[in-house]
Amino acid sequence: MANTGTKENPWKLKTPPNTAEYEMYRSEKDGKAVIVCVVGKTTLLYDYRCLEHLHKMLEAHGDWMELGSADEQKPAKEGTVEAWGRSASNPVGGWYGLKKGLRGRFGMYIPPLMELLELAELTHEAKNNKMKAK
Repeated sequence: MANTGTKENPWKLKTPPNTAEYEMYRSEKDGKAVIVCVVGKTTLLYDYRCLEHLHKMLEAHGDWMELGSADEQKPAKEGTVEAWGRSASNPVGGWYGLKKGLRGRFGMYIPPLMELLELAELTHEAKNNKMKAK
């Protein structure tokens, strides 16, 4: 796994319900570490620190947490990973998504990477999936 997570050898993932495939890899933008998420022809960017920050939050939470998933333009359900990923009270003080207009869907795309990296457990139901720290 040391060679994965690069543009040449991205992580190959599936959304929590296992219905769609996408890829992610580490990169840099404006001197910051980012996660590039490629879903079809759409490219999203997330602050790389979200992996460590989300893991710590889940450890403190201590139980399963609903993922939630919403586009940037829609409100996130309170108490979900998605809501935390855009909350003013998280460690970055707002959105982990970095591409204006495409900052949402944190709860859809980051949890499967956390599972792959063995930082979290994830359910894989048709709807209302949850995660917890490993």
